[in-house]
Amino acid sequence: MVANIDARAVDALGDERLDWRFKAIPASAHGRSVAEIRDTRIPLDDFGTPLLTLDAGALDHNVRAMARWADAAGVALCPHGKTTMAPQLWRRQLDAGAWGITLANLPQVRVARAFGVRRVQLANALVDPAGLAWLAARLEDDPDFAFVSWVDSAHTVELMDDALRAARAQRPVDVCVELGGPHGRTGVRDDGAAREVADAVRKAPTLRLAGVAGYEGALAHDASDQGRASVDAYLHRVANLFGGLEYETDAPIVTAGGSSFFDQVAEVLGGLGELGVQVVLRSGAYIIHDDGFYREISPFSRGTGDAPLRSAMHGWARVVSRPEPTLALLDTGKRDLPFDEGMPVPQFVRGKGTGPIENARVTALNDQHTFLADSSVEVGDVVRLGLSHPCTALDKWTLIPVLDDADAERPEVVDLIRTWF
Repeated sequence: MVANIDARAVDALGDERLDWRFKAIPASAHGRSVAEIRDTRIPLDDFGTPLLTLDAGALDHNVRAMARWADAAGVALCPHGKTTMAPQLWRRQLDAGAWGITLANLPQVRVARAFGVRRVQLANALVDPAGLAWLAARLEDDPDFAFVSWVDSAHTVELMDDALRAARAQRPVDVCVELGGPHGRTGVRDDGAAREVADAVRKAPTLRLAGVAGYEGALAHDASDQGRASVDAYLHRVANLFGGLEYETDAPIVTAGGSSFFDQVAEVLGGLGELGVQVVLRSGAYIIHDDGFYREISPFSRGTGDAPLRSAMHGWARVVSRPEPTLALLDTGKRDLPFDEGMPVPQFVRGKGTGPIENARVTALNDQHTFLADSSVEVGDVVRLGLSHPCTALDKWTLIPVLDDADAERPEVVDLIRTWF
């Protein structure tokens, strides 16, 4: 059996020597390898601030919980790798049974191929001639490399076909017709036009019609009755379009599912699996989860699955100023922590008054400072912050410490995760 990822390439990340390039790493660790630091179990207190950490127990729990749920629902999981861009974490997902890895653009696909990811879904259209030439060469070089991308217009099909012909592509590129929704993102809006795109694909010798794709997350930003009804109606359109097309593969796929409404995807589309169709979810945020947006909207928070997901990420910041009686400034900001789906939430303080932090709130973030109001913290204290939206958290860090237990009195670093954004 062909491996889903090159384990040796992932393991080799442990050989990387640490130095000033990695802002999370204390100077005392410079010159040592990732593997040495992992085996030493350096205490969190040895690390400076600002800092982003992951939690080992939460990562393991979330991977197992989602794998169990997908298996019980009869759907395949092709998690969106752009959330973490971390081959070490992709490996955990693939080892837990993931069908492949989804990515958003060609640079991300190149990272996946550098680590031998065998099956890649590009949740986007690829019309860059240079990129298509690169893809054609990779498909020719490796017969075990499976790739699928999306198209949402006949012109997209024409551009892809022209570029692949110019590159003398030997293998046809699998594509899914992407169906969009009103005010959504990409995707052909009209069902009849979607069938015309499918016809164009079947006429292009360099392409092969492999299925239908969609993204329901752009149609609702909350789990209200109205939002869920919009998602449900759209997913039925996806199902109807899928059933009305003829495919050029024996194993067509229908793919949807972000991290907010994957339960509805399984409910509406899951029955297609009984017809020999591969129903593929692309949920990506679940492995990290959060203490904000996804905590509120995830199906696991609404009773789906056998246990809620756990936030695996935390920010750590030191109080550097108390310029006003009700204001403290922390040494972290927009360059270090996510803020687009909600401000960080103060959870815990380590210092003279170690313990839960009550009534405090973050009111604003500058590039390198966080404004903390209504707290009793002192200069020098370290505040643990709950974060919202993993998709804009890990991209700010090239190397992220993994703690044995972020809730422990004295957490220790048991791994370091390398990202490639």
